[in-house]
Amino acid sequence: MKSKMIFGFHAVTARIRHEASSIEEIYVDAKRVDGRMQDLLSAAKAANVRIIMVDDQRLDRIVGTRRHQGVIALAGELTLARNLDELLDAIVGPPLLLVLDGITDPHNLGACLRVADGAGAHAVIVPKDRAVGLNATAAKVASGAAESVPYITVTNLARTLRELKERDIWLIGTTDDAEKGLYDADFSGAVALVMGSEGEGMRRLTRETCDFLVSVPMFGAVESLNVSVASGVCLYEARRQRLVKN
Repeated sequence: MKSKMIFGFHAVTARIRHEASSIEEIYVDAKRVDGRMQDLLSAAKAANVRIIMVDDQRLDRIVGTRRHQGVIALAGELTLARNLDELLDAIVGPPLLLVLDGITDPHNLGACLRVADGAGAHAVIVPKDRAVGLNATAAKVASGAAESVPYITVTNLARTLRELKERDIWLIGTTDDAEKGLYDADFSGAVALVMGSEGEGMRRLTRETCDFLVSVPMFGAVESLNVSVASGVCLYEARRQRLVKN
C-alpha cells in the first residue's frame, strides 16, 4: 500500500475519524501538550493508531515546512470512490459535481474541496494534466474535506464531460464574459459546475463542451473572485435551489 503524508490537526483528525485503519503511524511534537493535541492523541489511541513522539525539528524536516501544527500522519489511500462510473452509480438523487480545469495552486484546490464538502457536492473532478494534484498542502487546506469528498482524476477531461452529458448531467461553465448570470441558471437538477483557473479560465475545448455559461455577478471594484470563493458561491446557490425545490 502506497502511503502519503497528511499534516495539520483538521486533516489528521478527519482521517482518524473516517478511516483510522489506513493510517500507518502518526508523528507528533512531544513538547505540545495542549488540549487540542490531547484530543487528537486520545482519538488515535482509541483507534489503535501507532503514535511516535518526536521533536518539532524532525517534523519540519519530514514536511519541509513549519506549518504542520505539530502532527503528521503517514497513511494509505482512502476507499472513497476513485472511478467516475462507480461514483455516479452510487449517487441517490441528482448529482452535484465540481469540475476544476487547470487548478495548479494546492491552496486553491484544498479550499475548493472544503467548499465542495460544505455544499454537499458529490465529487470534485480534475484532469490529470495541468492540475496540482491532491498533495499534503492541499489536504491540509481542505481541513478534512480530502477525506470525505471523492477526488476523481481523469485522463481526458473533454471526454469525461461528454460522458457526463450522456448521463443527462448538465454542464454549467463559469466565465466572466458569459451573457447569463449565475442566478439565471437552474442548478436544481443533475449538474456539473465547471470552473477554470484564475487568469486563463477554462480551456477552449472545456468551454465549448459546456451546455451553457454563466458569470458570477460582481458589484465592487474587483473584476473576479478567487476560484475557491467562486466555487463556493456557485455551489451554495445550487444547494439553495435544491432546498427550495424540495
